[in-house]
Amino acid sequence: MALEIAGGEGVYLIDTAGKRYLDLIAGIGVSALGHNHPAVVEAVQRQAATYMHTLVYGEFILSPQVELATLLCAQLPPELDNVYFTNSGTEATEGAMKLAKRYTGRAEFVAATHAYHGSTQGAASLMWPKDFTQAFHPLLPGITHLEFNDDAGLDRITEHTAAVILETVQAEWGLRTPRPEWLQAVRRRCDETGALLILDEIQAGMGRTGTLFAFEQYGVVPDILLLAKGFGGGMPLGAFVARREVMQTLTANPVLGHITTFGGHPVSCAAGLATLRTLVERPELIASVKEKEALFRRRLVHPRIRDVRSAGLWMAVELADFSEIQWTIAGCLERGLVTDWFLFNERSLRIAPPLTISEEEIEWACGVILEALG
Repeated sequence: MALEIAGGEGVYLIDTAGKRYLDLIAGIGVSALGHNHPAVVEAVQRQAATYMHTLVYGEFILSPQVELATLLCAQLPPELDNVYFTNSGTEATEGAMKLAKRYTGRAEFVAATHAYHGSTQGAASLMWPKDFTQAFHPLLPGITHLEFNDDAGLDRITEHTAAVILETVQAEWGLRTPRPEWLQAVRRRCDETGALLILDEIQAGMGRTGTLFAFEQYGVVPDILLLAKGFGGGMPLGAFVARREVMQTLTANPVLGHITTFGGHPVSCAAGLATLRTLVERPELIASVKEKEALFRRRLVHPRIRDVRSAGLWMAVELADFSEIQWTIAGCLERGLVTDWFLFNERSLRIAPPLTISEEEIEWACGVILEALG
C-alpha cells in the first residue's frame, strides 16, 4: 500500500498529506479500541513515566502485570487461572507447545490445515499447506493435521498427542467458524486420550466475535488459551493461560523452564489493562458487535460478491480471484478506505475494524467497497 502514516485517531489513519483513511483492518485486529484511544494512551504515558523495563521473570512484583492477570482471570472460567505473558502471539504458541510437552510427557501435536499460529519455527511447524514454510524445512517432527470441522480427523488425536491446537475461528483461511458439536467432540476426544486442548484466540479474542472470547459461544473450555493482537491495545503483548497445576510444570526440572526478557513489559501490560478494563466497563462495545456485523452483511450485496463469511466484526468478502481483490483494495485505498486479504485465501477481502466503528462509518465503508467493485 505504501502509505506513510503520520497519525491515527479512532477508526482513522492519517497520511503525511493529511488524507484520512477509515481503517477496516485495525492492524490485523490489533487496535480493538481504535487508534490512540485516550484510556490506552494515558495508561502508556503514565507507566512509561513511572518505570519501564526491570525484570519480568517474577523476581520483582510489577503491578501492571498483576492487575492485568487478575482482571483477565476474572473474565475467564475458573480453571484458567494462571497467566504467562509474552511479547506476541507466536511466542504464546511456542510457550504453549512447550507447556503441553512438559505436562503430558508427549511430543506430538495435532493442528488444523490452513491454520496460522505464528512464524517462528515451532509455530510454523503447525502450518499446512507448507507454501510459507517449505523454504525453512526441516521443522519440528511429530505434527499431524486434520481438517477443520471434519469428524473423520478425530481419530488422529491419540495417547501420543501432547495437544490439539486450533484457532477457535480460523482466520487466514478466510474466516471459518467451527460447528459447535465438532469443537465439543474435539474436547471430548482430548479428555479421552489425555491430550490438552489449546485454543488460539490471538485474532478471535477481545470481543472481536461478539463475546470477549470466542470459545464462550461453543460450549467448550480449553486447557490453554492463546491471546495477543487486540490483547495489547496496540502495544506488543501476548499470553498463554492455563490452570495453575499445568503451568507449574514450567517451574522445575528445569527451573525457569520457559523465560522471557520482555514478555509482560510493564508498559505493554498497562496498555493491555486499559484495553481490557474499557471492554469490561463499557459492555456496549461488545454487545453492539452482532448488530454491526448484521449491518455489514445487509449492505455488502453486489453481483461481484460471491460470499460473505463472518464472526462478529470480522469478515471475509469473497470475490472471483486475486486480481479482483487487488484492484478492489486499490480502489478502496484511493477513496480513503483500508482493507486487505488473507494468507490462505487471496480471493477474499479482510474486514476487521475497531469495535468502536459507528453505524454511519459502516454505511460509508460499505458504500466505498461497492463503488470500488463497480
